[in-house]
Amino acid sequence: MDPLSDIVTLLRPRAAIAKPISGRGQWGVRYRSYDAPGFTIVLTGEAWVTLGDRKPLRIGEGDFLLLPTTPAFSLCSEPGAACIAAEPLREAVRHGEQEGEPDFEALGGSFSIESVNAPLLLALLPDAIHIPASAGRGTRFGRVIELLSEECVADYPGKELIIQRLLETLLVEALRWDIVGNNAASAGLLNGLRDAAMARVLRAIHEDLRARWTVAGLAGIAGMSRSGFAARFNEVVGCAPIEYLARWRIAIAKQALLSGTKSLDRIADEIGYESASAFSTAFSKRLGCSPGRFARRQAADVASGMSAMS
Repeated sequence: MDPLSDIVTLLRPRAAIAKPISGRGQWGVRYRSYDAPGFTIVLTGEAWVTLGDRKPLRIGEGDFLLLPTTPAFSLCSEPGAACIAAEPLREAVRHGEQEGEPDFEALGGSFSIESVNAPLLLALLPDAIHIPASAGRGTRFGRVIELLSEECVADYPGKELIIQRLLETLLVEALRWDIVGNNAASAGLLNGLRDAAMARVLRAIHEDLRARWTVAGLAGIAGMSRSGFAARFNEVVGCAPIEYLARWRIAIAKQALLSGTKSLDRIADEIGYESASAFSTAFSKRLGCSPGRFARRQAADVASGMSAMS
């Protein structure tokens, strides 16, 4: 698989919350940060989003906004509107005047993702992806938005299931769009895939984790000098090439340990370590615990969670 497919497969995103959001008149809400991808699709009207201390961003009808790590943000009817603290809810939300037809309507919510690798993988994604209606119109992304908007206002059988699947497709399409359509991407995996030379290197790493990769060998794939490649990779992706390789190997190892179907020797071989001992040493150095202890702790957390739900 390609690097983007690998990332999405490990994150295993699914729409956890998808709810109508509406507003009328003057209003504003402020949310704290939380470590899960959040999204907003504007169905009618407009609103303004402010991420941290950035300038307010206008989102209008047909726009899509994805926040892979969802920092603290405010959503309001106009710049400068007073904001009240709010908590994410699972049910429909109405802001401002409670009577009369809303002048702003959107579908918003968040995705649940595989928590064990979330910090590592989300760090490779941009802070925000904003796709204006004008950019998405007439594209695959725009067609998915149209299908989703149609499903939201209709009352067909299986509506909730279709919305879930369309949102998951939309997430992948948004990440793909950022690779091919955004000229101001921040450092990270998506930015790396936009750079032809770095994309060749990233694909090579993901296609063969067992290879004994070196900076010189990866520089050869990029067609650059060793020093030039190392500097470029760090600038575009946000970390050194061997550090990226190490992070990805550990991410794959963590997933394999959770499945409980592979021995340490096999995991070590599949991700490029000479022995289970070498793998265990590298794993412990990076995570502060042995692979076995990590697997037991995760299994206990899962069991505890299931017990709490019963």
